[in-house]
Amino acid sequence: MSDTFSRRQFLLGAASAVPLLSLNGCSQPTSDQNSIVMGVTSRVTMLDPRKATDALSSRINRLLYRQLIDFNEAFEPVADLARWQQLSPTHYRFFLQQQPMFHHGKKLVAEDVAATYQSVLDKNTASPHRGSLKHIESVEAVDQRTVDFKLSKADALFVGRLVIGILPADLIAKNQPFQSQPIGCGPCQFVSMSEQRLVLTRADQVELHFVPVKDSTTRVLKLQKGELDLIQNDLPPELLNYCQQQPGLEVSAHKGTNFSYIGFNFEDPLLARPEMREAIAYGLDRQQIIQYLFSGKARLAGGLLTPEHWCGVPEIDGFAYDPQLAKQKLAEIKKIPGLVDSYLNQQGEIELSYKTSSDPTRIRLATIYQHQLKKIGIRLKIQSYDWGTFYNDIKQGRFQLYSLTWVGIKSPDIFQYVFDSNAIPPKGANRGRYRDQTADELIRKAGQSQSLIEQAQLYKQLQIHLQNTLAALPLWYEDHYLVRHQSISHYALYADGRFDGLLKATKA
Repeated sequence: MSDTFSRRQFLLGAASAVPLLSLNGCSQPTSDQNSIVMGVTSRVTMLDPRKATDALSSRINRLLYRQLIDFNEAFEPVADLARWQQLSPTHYRFFLQQQPMFHHGKKLVAEDVAATYQSVLDKNTASPHRGSLKHIESVEAVDQRTVDFKLSKADALFVGRLVIGILPADLIAKNQPFQSQPIGCGPCQFVSMSEQRLVLTRADQVELHFVPVKDSTTRVLKLQKGELDLIQNDLPPELLNYCQQQPGLEVSAHKGTNFSYIGFNFEDPLLARPEMREAIAYGLDRQQIIQYLFSGKARLAGGLLTPEHWCGVPEIDGFAYDPQLAKQKLAEIKKIPGLVDSYLNQQGEIELSYKTSSDPTRIRLATIYQHQLKKIGIRLKIQSYDWGTFYNDIKQGRFQLYSLTWVGIKSPDIFQYVFDSNAIPPKGANRGRYRDQTADELIRKAGQSQSLIEQAQLYKQLQIHLQNTLAALPLWYEDHYLVRHQSISHYALYADGRFDGLLKATKA
């Protein structure tokens, strides 16, 4: 057998789905030029920005509401509704640059900003965002265009936390059910929501329809039949490749920020050894996986934050593929008396368990890892479960190896949540039980610094250290992609996967 994994082997098992689609002929756009229909994976669950946490709801809420701040391409906070001035380490003053009209006819004023954040901080609201804003001591409207935030503790990253969509104070007071009847001042207005679709309307009266279609093959069929106009993300690689070959469909991509990784259980005696983790890292050909499985629509990752991020580290991109060095690392491990005895199978291979979800693409990836690692002497036992069971096992530490993806990360204090020794579940997301004194010191020093320049330097040092110690095995940042009918134009993709491209999209 060749030492490389062929394209045919990568796509084995995928071919059966694609011929079924080819029976449907050429793609047709939906007939109504005054509506654009996007296929999504599920129903939108939360249209109240104080309570939304999932990616789909958050992307829809950007269309319905406005925020005080937004982010530039380096993920630094920039003014949206308001510019700001730091009057002291614990006192920020925001000045409204714009005062748009809410969709019920009231102009946005500083009181609305104050009421929104006061409600987030109210325990009775049960906002999941309350924790990230815990240092807010008070929020007060100074006048119609000025609002003051006073903190109990200095926080250099504070401005970047003010991403909640602003709600009208009068409706907050009336306990408006924003989750089902949203009223914002964003570029789109809510029309209706049912099990079958969510409908918004733009200022030019073009309707935006979001139709939930859970099955990816069905989603592509509906796109071909003209029941959908476009799909953003959430297709397995073979379906995306199929769409690229179809007349009438266009596929475009944009560099993304979603960080995929393999996690190690540091309480496992073997995986606690750096040589073992290095053997796995050197034994996986990530670039080949990107080329063949993702058709190049991903890039190698080194740190959790992308190179473009203001705390990113462009010079790191993980461990290079080196099967000979991987075998050398395994040989070193096997020399340690008694360490590997309980891990060896009858063939003399080191046997490890790898847990993943039952998603077909994730299982296919696991199979590729299994194939590549077998060549260096590691036998990977794949265990796939439904999402709930899989995720619960990961949080409880019931694994040796697993893989997940961090989505939409902007703030560098994510490192405290993911890698601090004090962030082991349920206190955080240090699922691998990684404990490292140097990492802890860098995390805490960065968190205490009030200089963003110093924070950037510390977080860059931290990411280099995390890669060198293989706190997790960085895989890649997956691209965002769009599949659309040729009739749809002027849709822009963004690094964080937002749906803002719908605001300027047109249909011929």
